[in-house]
Amino acid sequence: MGEASELTNGTSAAVAREVGGHPDLTDLVIRMDDVSVRRGETTLLRDVNWSVELDERWVVLGPNGAGKTTLLRMAAAELHPSSGTVHVLGEQLGRVDLFELRPRLGFCSAALAQRVPGDEIVRDIVVSAGYALLGRWREHYDSFDLDRADRLLDALGMWGFAARQFRTLSEGERKRVMIARALMADPELLLLDEPAAGLDLGGREDLVSRLSRLAEDAEAPASVLVTHHVEEIPPGYTHGLLLRGGGVVAQGLLPDVITEPNLSRAFGLPLLVRYEDGRFSARRA
Repeated sequence: MGEASELTNGTSAAVAREVGGHPDLTDLVIRMDDVSVRRGETTLLRDVNWSVELDERWVVLGPNGAGKTTLLRMAAAELHPSSGTVHVLGEQLGRVDLFELRPRLGFCSAALAQRVPGDEIVRDIVVSAGYALLGRWREHYDSFDLDRADRLLDALGMWGFAARQFRTLSEGERKRVMIARALMADPELLLLDEPAAGLDLGGREDLVSRLSRLAEDAEAPASVLVTHHVEEIPPGYTHGLLLRGGGVVAQGLLPDVITEPNLSRAFGLPLLVRYEDGRFSARRA
């Protein structure tokens, strides 16, 4: 690019260290062991074992209610498990200062975007990620921070939008602003919750292309992308996790996971899957 290198700030933060005396946690950015999440009598996730390494790009896929967003919120240190243990960037949830952990994560979701005031300026939404704020207050940013925010917006196709109010943007433009914000602090882990939801065909394809270039950048952070649709999986993503009803259907290398038997089981109907030019597609058999 340029584009991919601007998105990563040219560095990859190191998280390789041992935690709690477990050498197998070294180089893991996420590790979940026997994790369940319950709300009253409802089980949102059940007995999940999952790990993500430094150089991996994961897609989490499944129908509505499968537990995808719950899983991602734990990875974003926004939610604790009811049972089991979760390590994020080598730190165990429940035993770490979340205010120190969360700035090391880049998180993008529709729920976060809905909290942005409509009159907030686009550049301020991006640059304020360094203070974990949603827009500028009285904090000061130097020229390096402002330049980085502008470069990220440019790399995501938002050149010329920096001075616009958030409410004036289309849905696709808002998605790209929030991804730029997620990358602002040069995170060690990037978490994207349905980044293509609500986009038209052109917006989806543009976003998938940009996420693909980011995924193929060796210096980009490990990433986890949640989606309902195999068509939204960017080329360059390496691994997949399929969920249904809060349980794991399959996980591993993407070609081994995105198969007709696995997808049919996850979505509860027979599906045909195609793979062409680095992209998946699926339809009912």
